[in-house]
Amino acid sequence: MSFNDLPPNLIPTDASPVWMNKGDNAWQLTAGTMVGLQSVPGLVILYGSIVKKKWAVNSCFMALFAFAAVLVCWVGWGYQMSFGSDQLLPIVGKPGLASLRASYLVEKAFAGKLPNATMIFFQFVFAAITLILIAGALLGRMSFYAWMAFVPIWLTCSYTVGAYSIWCPDGWLAKMGIIDYSGGYVIHLSSGIAGFTAAYWVGPREMKDRERFPPNNILLMLLGAGLLWMGWTGFNGGDPYMASRDASLAVLNTHVCAAMSMLTWLLLDIIVFEKPSVIGATQGMITGLVCITPAAGVVQGWAAMIMGLLSGSIPWFTMMVVHKQVSLLKEIDDTMAVFHTHAVAGSLGGILTGFFAEPRLNRIFYDKTDGWQHYMGLAYGLKTGHVRAGFGQMGIQLLGILFVVVWNIVVTSLICLAIGAVIPLRLNGKELEFGDEEVHGESAYALWGDGEKLLETSKLNSGHGCDEIPIKEGSNFDNSFFL
Repeated sequence: MSFNDLPPNLIPTDASPVWMNKGDNAWQLTAGTMVGLQSVPGLVILYGSIVKKKWAVNSCFMALFAFAAVLVCWVGWGYQMSFGSDQLLPIVGKPGLASLRASYLVEKAFAGKLPNATMIFFQFVFAAITLILIAGALLGRMSFYAWMAFVPIWLTCSYTVGAYSIWCPDGWLAKMGIIDYSGGYVIHLSSGIAGFTAAYWVGPREMKDRERFPPNNILLMLLGAGLLWMGWTGFNGGDPYMASRDASLAVLNTHVCAAMSMLTWLLLDIIVFEKPSVIGATQGMITGLVCITPAAGVVQGWAAMIMGLLSGSIPWFTMMVVHKQVSLLKEIDDTMAVFHTHAVAGSLGGILTGFFAEPRLNRIFYDKTDGWQHYMGLAYGLKTGHVRAGFGQMGIQLLGILFVVVWNIVVTSLICLAIGAVIPLRLNGKELEFGDEEVHGESAYALWGDGEKLLETSKLNSGHGCDEIPIKEGSNFDNSFFL
């Protein structure tokens, strides 16, 4: 059949070349947008509402800044270091400006059916959310100026290394056959370890904040959490780089695991604390989403259920029991508990992926047609007699965890020390005392007189350049309501 026999909307043109699949491209852009919405506004809302009122603006803005800064760095050099064809080292690609050239952006991406522009955008939102997750460990005391320096440096020195090593076809762990379907290692394990390490160097919040740090708006927190959960449809469903049956399986497994994990965490809270905690349920939801991420499209539905059960119980145990008994965990102030929800859950997901990975599903995802020996989960290795292959896959999964943990501890420490030598990592005493009002000259809630003391400083901000509206004499307007 010739192209002329196709419907007009399917005939290849210069705008839609023969190698590009319109449906896959549309899904990929949609999936990328869903992942972007997890960060902006998802985590922006979640962070701003789960902290004390005095840190609401600062917490939101750390996330918003990271989203913008990562995009500029990503198209400038980050994508080429993560997925470029020119290798600098076995662990990272060469930085380059190809992502800024239109001729490159409209060419076929390495995955085949998409233009490079689509792939760059899709991979950007993953890089951005990784930095925003790191911010969760640092809320309530890190200098915003230090954060402005940390974001581009960590993206360049750490994220690109993990992405290239594990996701790029030329990466050393990718060549070994590590399974990280959608970022259990590259995003969650790395952000959990990096956030925990950075929290050590930045230091803890004020003691009164550590002892009592109530959310300022739990309802908004749930809104942010809901955006995070639903956005995971794109997070895991977009990683086959096509609207395939593998993508459908990944989406369903993702939500099944998250639901099972949330219910498990909730049940443990009820049994132990005799209260159905909303914040606890949210944490259980997140650990389920994190745990299934490296396995989403390569495990069966029953395995996703088991993973949800384990992701709702093991991170719960490390957070509620182990954390209170290990002195290092107690000393380091991890505001959003990203060590437990992302590092522990991400490691758990990587290990369980090595156990439950179904060879036939792996052959679909990795487009392998040369036999059983590739990506053999241990459970199937034991079942089919390929025990050595199963244990080999588990070994690769564990090696990946070791690499990500060591690299992020070392590199994040060096970055914090370097920044700290130039810019204080930590806010000063007055800023820690007053929060947003002192750091940004703004307040999240200016009701019942909360914002009046900001009147002078707010006039200096670009958002307050207009004169105040005069009130006519004799009017019935009573401004005492706002005093």
